[in-house]
Amino acid sequence: MPKVFLSPSTQEWNPYVDGGNEEQYMNLIADRMEPYLRASGITYVRNDPDRNVTGAIADSNAGEFDVHLALHSNAAPESLAGKLRGIDVYYSPYDKYSETLAVITANNFMSIYPLPDKSSAKPTTTLGEVTQTRAPAILCEIGYHDNREDADWIRNNLTAIAVNLTQSLCDYFGIPLIEAGPVFRGTVVTDGSNLNLRQFLLPRERSSAQSPTAACSRSTAVPTAGMWYPTRAWWAMPAANSLPSEKKQHDRLLSCCFLF
Repeated sequence: MPKVFLSPSTQEWNPYVDGGNEEQYMNLIADRMEPYLRASGITYVRNDPDRNVTGAIADSNAGEFDVHLALHSNAAPESLAGKLRGIDVYYSPYDKYSETLAVITANNFMSIYPLPDKSSAKPTTTLGEVTQTRAPAILCEIGYHDNREDADWIRNNLTAIAVNLTQSLCDYFGIPLIEAGPVFRGTVVTDGSNLNLRQFLLPRERSSAQSPTAACSRSTAVPTAGMWYPTRAWWAMPAANSLPSEKKQHDRLLSCCFLF
């Protein structure tokens, strides 16, 4: 399954116009992302709000993550306080996967931000959460919190922003966004033949897989014939250098077409 290090701002000292702060609202967005991430088959780890950026980088690098996603909102220089608007998505110019995710994210924000021409992907060589992480990373500056219009847009669109960010991750990973909801489980019976599955891999590792059985997770009550669904599949395969009777369990996120 794809795994994301989700790193909302820890800057509680960074105030929003008309109340609240950056840490508060970025964590509210992250909170709203969680059910959509789970439904779409993306696992995640949140940063520790009591640690600073250096701690978030260290925690991210200590794990095996496919993406590091930092969530922030911006503030203009003192001479321009309250006068700037826009969304900036920062990426590493030395990592093509970071750039790919940033472009996807900036483009998707255009569909919900009231000034779509002010949503853009930008390279950075100075932001540690982008340049010092092992996983491909982006840092999103989601509007200017010292601008009343941007601050109000963030407050009034927390869920829309969360869904949009999750959609960008899904687009990057090549999996569908699934509406948050209950998980449904089932078993596929193939009478001994193989069940063809499209295996989830990172953008640089596309391939296919086969499995005799699969457990399906889906957020709608009744799957529709002929459509692809995110699934988690468990199957047994002989381990390397093992006797035929010894089995090793494999657990992969796949997309499987169920026909009813």
